[in-house]
Amino acid sequence: MSEAELIMKREGQAGTLLMNRPKALNALSLGMIRDFQAALDAWKHDPAVKLVILQGAGEKAFCAGGDVRAVREAAIAGDRAPVSAFFGEEYAVNQGIAEFGKPWISLMDGICMGGGIGLAAHNGPRVVTEKSLLAMPETAIALFPDVGTSYVLPRLPGQLGTWLALTGARLRGADGLHTGLATHYVPSAKIAALRTALVETGDASVVEQYAETPPPPSFAEHRALIDHAFGQGSMLGIIGALEAAGTEWAAEQVKTLRRMSPTSLSVSLELIRRGATMDLRQCLDEELLLTGRVVHEHPDFREGVRSVLVDKDGAPQWTPATLEEVDPAAVQAFFSRG
Repeated sequence: MSEAELIMKREGQAGTLLMNRPKALNALSLGMIRDFQAALDAWKHDPAVKLVILQGAGEKAFCAGGDVRAVREAAIAGDRAPVSAFFGEEYAVNQGIAEFGKPWISLMDGICMGGGIGLAAHNGPRVVTEKSLLAMPETAIALFPDVGTSYVLPRLPGQLGTWLALTGARLRGADGLHTGLATHYVPSAKIAALRTALVETGDASVVEQYAETPPPPSFAEHRALIDHAFGQGSMLGIIGALEAAGTEWAAEQVKTLRRMSPTSLSVSLELIRRGATMDLRQCLDEELLLTGRVVHEHPDFREGVRSVLVDKDGAPQWTPATLEEVDPAAVQAFFSRG
């Protein structure tokens, strides 16, 4: 009998969850999402469970995101039901974590991207280590920042969230703390002891005893430019502000953005701007509307997943091919509820 993909236990005063697909970097399957919902339902009103501890199995990853290959296959087959189930149930879990009412402690000791951010970002404490690598890389596969991050990212300091959403920039653990995606920095060697203390005490505040001051943010010298450039009202405005800066770092950002799906960038920017004025539930509802449009009605998602995860050729053919060709009305149509 194969081992469970999500190992759920009661230990001491804690409920513990271990994402257990290490070969897939603990990427989320629909079965795992349903197991998360079961844990939320079982522990939300259980007085013996003081907090939840979430970890990923293996040495590399907390959770590298959702299983988008399976989503692509369903989209190619024209099968909407599994796509709707995957995203709808995943977003319900994100909302459930936010409304859990007890500490939901994510020990992000390794890769944490996309759906992994969604499991951590809506509660806390959120712990990173020197081994952590955080990112929202959705624009590279022509998706958009989802799992409630359209609520989280606009609320990070300045325009850091817009920068992360559009470029998919990778953050080391310390940078994750400095952006606000994480709340505590704990050396990886101390994670096991921290977990033991949490199980024994049922007290989330013990994280403070293990936390250390992280190194300064690697993006500090670019912060003013991030806020200026990524605060522009359009993708072409962002590109223009970066090009005008004339720095090597700015040129790298432009190069990165020019590789992404132009449609995805434009939709993502609009979503982040809208998310700044909405609550979490409204953001998740908007994201769910977008998944159907992006996955089934536009070719870029299938092409992006093909390029990055299936053929891995890094040569996507986007439709349209450039930001200059994106029709603003077509972007707005993604959000239409008519």
